Amino acid sequence: MLEKGKINIRQFTILVTLYMVGSAILIIPSLLASKAKQDAWIAGIAAVCLSLLIVPLYIALGKRFPNKTIAEYSELILGRWLGKAAFALFLLYVFVSAVLTLRNIGDFMTSQIMQATPIQAVHILFMFVVVMGVRLGLEPLARAAELFFPWTVLLIIALVVMLAPEMKAANMQPVLAEGFFPVLKAIVSFSTFPFLGSVTFLMIVPMANRVEKVGEAFFAGVLLGGVILTVIAVVGIAVMGVDQASRQNFPSYEIARRISIGDFLERIEAIMAIIWFVTIYFRLSIMHYVLSLGIAQTLRLRDYRVLAVPLGFIIIVFSIISVPNSTYLSTFNKITLPLFIFTLALLLPLLLLVVAAIRKVRSGA
Repeated sequence: MLEKGKINIRQFTILVTLYMVGSAILIIPSLLASKAKQDAWIAGIAAVCLSLLIVPLYIALGKRFPNKTIAEYSELILGRWLGKAAFALFLLYVFVSAVLTLRNIGDFMTSQIMQATPIQAVHILFMFVVVMGVRLGLEPLARAAELFFPWTVLLIIALVVMLAPEMKAANMQPVLAEGFFPVLKAIVSFSTFPFLGSVTFLMIVPMANRVEKVGEAFFAGVLLGGVILTVIAVVGIAVMGVDQASRQNFPSYEIARRISIGDFLERIEAIMAIIWFVTIYFRLSIMHYVLSLGIAQTLRLRDYRVLAVPLGFIIIVFSIISVPNSTYLSTFNKITLPLFIFTLALLLPLLLLVVAAIRKVRSGA
């Protein structure tokens, strides 16, 4: 492996959680409200449970090849060229996700905070920090995540507590007014994004210092991330109502604007912005790291760090030219992205596991 650093199980859990929350924390209330309406809480709980049933697939691959990344065991399972082709599809998913994540950052900043700033400047500045983190390696990134994580959770709890007076039970009623089918659509959509995105960690499992415990860490990270997102979605709908939540591009940021305690604590949406900046930074950094490491392993390079800067430029360029506007991005996220993720994040790992079992391929074979 090109990565010599190791992370502990707690750090692995934190990275999974931050990756799950990532960009989803700002848009998940809109996604659930548009599909499940006031039954978003049912869809959220069911999606988390369904996602926990998918995690064993990733764990099975990780434990079958404990010292190898998906880049390496794809070739063991499928052969050199077919394995490279399969892994190229995996990298395509990660690359598209990184491009969309960076575009989310630019759209948010230029529409909510820095309206007069060119989106290109936002992308370049954010990617510069991401590249710095990737070049330092996974271990420093994990330590930074461990440092920021308690503060992020504390800010989320503070936000929910301060929004409690604004929540209205009537916004969550009636239950199942339109039947279960809309809830089912929301469950599928929520399970696809962001939960299936955890497939990215098949490149990081070998870096855990105790691979035998990585399953528990994976479960804990997905569960914690799912609980945070479900709570934020329910709070958003309870505060704004279904109609407003489904129409907002960034409903979580909008509800933070409504915080008003006395005459001195108002408009503290900066809390939500800080939470989002932290989580999305680690999400994008993990994607960038996986891209750099995966390409380096496929091309048999000695150091993945040499790819960090050129990949950063490529992601910036595609984030501008491939997404003409925020409406296009929103439509793509709701219609095209779920099918894309389902194919590459679920069917591809399942294919690898089935073929490995049939051919009785294991690490070291």
